[in-house]
Amino acid sequence: MSETLVGLVSHYSPSGQERGAVEWLIQRMKALGFTQAFMDEAGNAVGVMGAGPRQVVLLGHIDTVPGEIKVEQVSDLLYGRGAVDAKGPLACFTDAVAQVGMVEGWQFVVIGAVEEERDSDGARYVVEKYRPDFLIVGEPNRWDRVALGYKGSAWAEISVRRAQSHTASGEQTAAEAAVEAWLAVKAFADVFNADKQRAFDKILPTLRNIEAGQDGFEQWARLSVGVRLPLEMSPEQWYAKLREIVSDAEVKQVGYAVPAWSCEKNTPLVRALLSGIRSQGGSPSFVYKTGTADLNIVAPVWQCPAVVYGPGDSALDHTPNECISLDEYQKSVDVLKTALSSLVKKS
Repeated sequence: MSETLVGLVSHYSPSGQERGAVEWLIQRMKALGFTQAFMDEAGNAVGVMGAGPRQVVLLGHIDTVPGEIKVEQVSDLLYGRGAVDAKGPLACFTDAVAQVGMVEGWQFVVIGAVEEERDSDGARYVVEKYRPDFLIVGEPNRWDRVALGYKGSAWAEISVRRAQSHTASGEQTAAEAAVEAWLAVKAFADVFNADKQRAFDKILPTLRNIEAGQDGFEQWARLSVGVRLPLEMSPEQWYAKLREIVSDAEVKQVGYAVPAWSCEKNTPLVRALLSGIRSQGGSPSFVYKTGTADLNIVAPVWQCPAVVYGPGDSALDHTPNECISLDEYQKSVDVLKTALSSLVKKS
């Protein structure tokens, strides 16, 4: 088993409590021979291999969702919170770069970013610190697949108010108006999606919470609505459309919104990864995901060839039985080692 993988998974690190895992990873990077290993001002774990002017950033995340899972090996599977999302990919980055070692003219930067499961504070910090030639983001998509796109996301609170009225009056209540607003959002999404074949191209709204009440003079109802956005619709366009759909309600943006992003397929980086997968006997394929990742934050700024890669079954993300195949993990390390070695030789 990889000491890097087991060590990372063994350090429980839900968002906001990453420091122990960060400190452990820094010491592990030093032991593996990284040129530098340190904690940056955002609390990210950063390992640098080499000192060349050209740069490959391998951006993973070290935080997890809450819910500690006993770390144990059962046959070929390693169980533990973060084994899939996304300490498996981050450990893969660390081990692969350590095996490639220093390459003249190049610098590999492995980042274990904090807060990805919340507001991506770690990625928002590093986006202004680096300008890589190539970017690999660590998320689980299986060892033999390359992810090229992640949907955007936006959150909103929709509030409806109505004057208090007698229950026999027949007047629409605030709760009824809120339900009507949600159904209008769903109806718009259904029309928008009617001619779309891929989930990646669709608007996918979700109603996450609904509250209602009254104070004797006024009724109120609030909806918490999230949406996964396609390339065709930016967050700004979505909020404008939302206000148009629910014109008699108040729409408030909640948190950060991020646009969808799709990576270029015909790049030296993609070709290197496909070759690396084939070198381990795999038949590579591409995938476009309905979730959102730190890719959405850094790729629009860095504007360099990018992909998302990492071992693990994303269907196990955030679940109580999160686990990763050790055989798959080792294959992913070998794939990435081969890909990085090829990339820096040919670029």
